[in-house]
Amino acid sequence: MDTIFAQATAVGRAGVSVVRVSGPRAHAVCADMVGPLPEPRNSSLRMVRGTDGGYIDQALVLCFESPNSFTGEDIVELHLHGSIAIVRRVLDELGTHGETRLAHPGEFTRRALENGRIDLVQVEGLADLIEAETEAQRKQALRVLSGALGSKVEGWRRDLIRAAALLEATIDFADEDVPVDVSDEVRDLLVRVSDELTVEIEGTGAAERIRSGFEVAIVGAPNVGKSTLLNRLAGREAAITSSIAGTTRDVIEVRMDLGGLPVTLLDTAGIRESADEIEALGVQLALRRAAQADLRVFLLDQGEAPPIPIAAGDIVLRAKADLSKMSYPSVSGITGAGLDELLGEIEAVLSELASGAGLATHERHAAAMKLALHGLKSSFNLLEFGPDQYDVVAAELRLGIHALEALVGRIDAENLLDEIFVSFCLGK
Repeated sequence: MDTIFAQATAVGRAGVSVVRVSGPRAHAVCADMVGPLPEPRNSSLRMVRGTDGGYIDQALVLCFESPNSFTGEDIVELHLHGSIAIVRRVLDELGTHGETRLAHPGEFTRRALENGRIDLVQVEGLADLIEAETEAQRKQALRVLSGALGSKVEGWRRDLIRAAALLEATIDFADEDVPVDVSDEVRDLLVRVSDELTVEIEGTGAAERIRSGFEVAIVGAPNVGKSTLLNRLAGREAAITSSIAGTTRDVIEVRMDLGGLPVTLLDTAGIRESADEIEALGVQLALRRAAQADLRVFLLDQGEAPPIPIAAGDIVLRAKADLSKMSYPSVSGITGAGLDELLGEIEAVLSELASGAGLATHERHAAAMKLALHGLKSSFNLLEFGPDQYDVVAAELRLGIHALEALVGRIDAENLLDEIFVSFCLGK
């Protein structure tokens, strides 16, 4: 394979910039530039030289030896002073050596996958960790990156292979003096794996919301103060406010970190019947986004009925506490009255939703587990027909095993890789 290199830190001026080199010639190429390399997993200060013999920079050099590195290959990292000119010159010099080239986006991570250092779920966890904006996202991504889901999948796979092997042994040795009633052990294995798969599938929705963000829609009639409330919560003028009813025609979104959870607040158009075609479209959009939101905050005038049905867990507020002087659940976007209580209640509701999160964080994970569960249910039903159906039961189990292997990237992963790695930077 080619020896690849790239800047592993963000592009631009910085205190320190790291250039990573990985592949069969990584050590030899870097030794040409810095002299004798430090022992693996040790670092040493070296002068970096160009092909003309002139000094480029003084760098901290760190070496890793195959297979004990992130990619599973020989790796050298050059920790340089974070000058744009220095990094550019070092990258240029690396490109002059034979069998070296600039890495593609995510190629270091892809090599780690191909060399068995991480599985496909961990690749996705690494991408999520890089993108994490809140504490909850960081913790969740780190759990996935640690291999927790991959370990669980491996346990399920091992149990299903055991079940299939028991059935196939019964088929192969049906005419010999071996135990033929394996149904109880197979049934126990199927029940245990099915129960664990069901729990993990149910937790996918909450885990995916932590990854992508919860949506909270502010719902109410026109001119009730929704945009003023949103602006106060956002701490900026995110939405236009006016005494003219129907000012908001589109959905205004504000992203915020609430108790470590990623939350998008939605300011929707005031819900009412309207002859104005544009406002009517805004109302339809408001209704649709409110229905899709994880939580709705209803802002109502005193004595006003909600414009749409209130679901369990939704929050109902009274508007314009600055005029009524009433305590929470009355709020005011003008004075900020009741907003601390409101944020606390939103956080409590979303934290409860987040508590059900499992290890599977992507729709792809859920789809693979559902496919595996379908195979297990078919196997369980066929098992009741006795040894005559054991060959069909074993075939259904193999389909379930196949789905789990695809989940962690053991098989059928090639069509996913380009899509996944395109979001990575060059140095990852």
